[in-house]
Amino acid sequence: MDFLKLIQSLDELLYEIMSWLIFYPVTLWRTLTKPLTMMTYSEAELGDPAERQYTDTLSPPLFLLLTVALTHATELSLVGQDELVIDRTGLSAFVSDDSSLILARVAFFSIFPLIMAARMVRARHVKLDRVPLKPPFYSQCYVTAPFAMMTSGASILMRMGSIEWEVAGLALLVFALLWFGALQILWFAHHLRTGYWRAAGHASRAMVEALVLFTAVSLLFR
Repeated sequence: MDFLKLIQSLDELLYEIMSWLIFYPVTLWRTLTKPLTMMTYSEAELGDPAERQYTDTLSPPLFLLLTVALTHATELSLVGQDELVIDRTGLSAFVSDDSSLILARVAFFSIFPLIMAARMVRARHVKLDRVPLKPPFYSQCYVTAPFAMMTSGASILMRMGSIEWEVAGLALLVFALLWFGALQILWFAHHLRTGYWRAAGHASRAMVEALVLFTAVSLLFR
């Protein structure tokens, strides 16, 4: 009986992994073309029973994880291993292989949805706990994935070894920050039902807090 349960679990796992080949591109395309719609969709899906959530897309945290993993694979093929894996000083000693590096990067980029979600909860004057924090965190994971892809892509370009690639990488980084920042303003304005200037204040504050925390944590690994 235990063997049959194991086979059944492997069947389900194989199906789930292979389905990513379809639903990852679908999720990426929808997030790039209609990011705000996907953020609203994410929160709405959490209201469904667990077995009916995200049936036609990937869940936001999984989407972020796969995006970071694919970006890392691209990095390996184009510029080689990151210095964080090679280095053994400070907290980088805990990052000993590609798997731990991917998990570390997912944790780093998850800072952005966490801070944005916390700012939204505070702006709504709601007690900050796990229940009201989860929906905005999940919705933020959707747009953080392309942001992570673009910023990581910018890093790859700037390591290509020529001034042209460095300029292209810098341009992509600026675009990523502007794209992500503009979405935050629109997101705060929509959910708080406020003007764009007030929404920009919330978005800017959260963005600065996230960037400071992201930089501080990153420096601990260098």
